Amino acid sequence: MDFTLTETQTLIRDTARKVAREVVAPQARAVDREERFPKEVYTQLGELGLLGVNVPEAYGGAEAGVVSYALAMMEISAACASTSVGMAVTNMAAELICTYGTEEQKKKHVTALVSGRAVAGAFALSEPHAGSDAGALRTSATRKGDRWVLNGAKQWITSGAYAGVMVVWARTSSEGNKGLSCFIVEGGTPGLIVGRAEDKMGLRGSNTVPLTFESCEVPLENLLGREGDGFKLAMVALDGGRIGISAQACGVARAALEASVRYAKERKAFGQPIAEFQGLRWMMADMQTRLSAAELLCLRAAQLKEAKRPFSREASMAKLFCSETSNWVCDRAVQIHGGYGYIDEFPVERYLRDARVQTIYEGTSEIQRLVIAREIFKAVGA
Repeated sequence: MDFTLTETQTLIRDTARKVAREVVAPQARAVDREERFPKEVYTQLGELGLLGVNVPEAYGGAEAGVVSYALAMMEISAACASTSVGMAVTNMAAELICTYGTEEQKKKHVTALVSGRAVAGAFALSEPHAGSDAGALRTSATRKGDRWVLNGAKQWITSGAYAGVMVVWARTSSEGNKGLSCFIVEGGTPGLIVGRAEDKMGLRGSNTVPLTFESCEVPLENLLGREGDGFKLAMVALDGGRIGISAQACGVARAALEASVRYAKERKAFGQPIAEFQGLRWMMADMQTRLSAAELLCLRAAQLKEAKRPFSREASMAKLFCSETSNWVCDRAVQIHGGYGYIDEFPVERYLRDARVQTIYEGTSEIQRLVIAREIFKAVGA
């Protein structure tokens, strides 16, 4: 198996690394403390092709593939996870519209997303009473003449207050999962009400809001895919989204490990740098080993998707292992820093707060285990 990056993959990674270090990282602490959504950063990401890494060039994307996308996510996430989650959802929305949208939808909405003109994309699936159980959502879409009328509420919507383009799921019939459909809704549409931003534990520079739809009308042509295909579209999008969050987890874990190494070289105890103590060295060896395994799982899932091969199981395995590894590595990074790890003078406390949600969004660890187990039994058979 060849692990050598292609010229394109190397270029995308290096481009993301440069903007991460020069633009994103210097303001990451302020973005977190001030709960500031960095709109200007998304404009730069769009200019560099990082909001549509796997989107065809015909619609403004980089057309660089899923592996390149994962590598870019790792770099931006190592600098600021708040920024990378908005980048992930924007890529996710653009890809979904590219896959299932009409030519008109692609030209209008995908180009706006990947260029940064839409600022960011949003993915409106979860509801106050329906998280992991997507089939239980209640938001409705009723056909009225040449319009669809949406009514209902969404919860935990990343970039919801700023997104110029949203993909929104609503019920068009009462037939369970078969009654769900997906719609494109532009930010600022009358009847779309943005709620108060959530006061979160981590990812505080990422805007997270509830949305309410009160007789929100969109044109018939804003139906994404076919009526009744919404559940399928959601599952496809989530499979791909799990690769993005796996990459985010790897990036945050890498940042935590590197911060720990720097600190251990500088901090002295008992007459020597703490990096000389065997117990701490072994801890870091375990951190690196788990991180390297996580990166390989993430890139394997990305490669399978890029090759258009089945990847649902591998995406869930990557999401499960990478997110739990990130939490484990960040926890130990705080421990290595001692008391300094508990204050915001050092970045590891932010890394730990940001990592915590990774085992929850884009499908909890428990959901990932259900998916993996289902695929195991399906493969082995009777």
